[in-house]
Amino acid sequence: MSPVARYTADPPPADPYAADPYATGSYADTPEMPEAPLAVSTAEARTLSVALFRRLNGLCEGTPEYSYVRNTLVELNLSLVKYVARRFRNRSEPLEDIVQVGTVGLIKAINRYDVERGVEFTTFAIPTITGEMKRFFRDTSWSVKVPRRLQELRLDMAKTHDALEQRLGRRPTDGELAQGLGISTAALAEGRRAANGYTAGSLDTPVQEEEAGSQGPTLGTEDGAYERIECLETLKPLLATLSDRDRLILSLRFGEELTQTEIGERLGLSQMHVSRLLSRIMAALRTGMLTDDEVRSGRETCPSTGGTSRHRA
Repeated sequence: MSPVARYTADPPPADPYAADPYATGSYADTPEMPEAPLAVSTAEARTLSVALFRRLNGLCEGTPEYSYVRNTLVELNLSLVKYVARRFRNRSEPLEDIVQVGTVGLIKAINRYDVERGVEFTTFAIPTITGEMKRFFRDTSWSVKVPRRLQELRLDMAKTHDALEQRLGRRPTDGELAQGLGISTAALAEGRRAANGYTAGSLDTPVQEEEAGSQGPTLGTEDGAYERIECLETLKPLLATLSDRDRLILSLRFGEELTQTEIGERLGLSQMHVSRLLSRIMAALRTGMLTDDEVRSGRETCPSTGGTSRHRA
């Protein structure tokens, strides 16, 4: 939706030799326009608007003169659109889109306004602009499309809930809220379900502890303990193929967390010998874990004896 552009081209004069087409013909009654209508003060815009509306009433719609006067009115009163749009600046929609929608409401207000009724244009235009913006939010802001009656029920529920909470000094029950709205509890439950369609939360959003009771089902996060369990289950058959001495060395090193020197003293081996044994055992286990299940389920070389052993994966 593009912003309204002001008509600036001069209309073709009746006399091709006329020096100033605005001095004669239908433009003679048009008040002198400022060079920058968007920069005029509010009071000046109000005064010029009254004169332009009177001039607009005497023109035929569709003519260049009519477009020029109406577009000038739009530029003079565009501040009304920005004023109303600031009320909705906390919405998720871009402010530029809200201003453009409000400009459509401003044009509708200009088309329907009758200066002879004596009502100030600001009083007439602001409700029209606001209504156009609210219709835009109603039709485009919902993440899930729901019937209009449920959209309106959501607003009524919020208003009635606040009023009852203020009067009762506590949160109203479902029965009290339904009675205040003049609907059944089933209709209230339907309205609450529909209200969940206004904003769609990401499934990746972590659930806060205090909100855990009110959130719906979410996707789980990856637990690192599963990988550890998988590794342990894979190691079990491999450890069964080790000799008693190799299993004892692994137990002393990773169970009791002894150093290689302490292990050597306990087994009567040198630290260098223990280091070589650990390297061989770890290499054999690592190779076994990276081997496919189908290979591990067959005959394999025993890492401690060099023979073959039959085991179940």
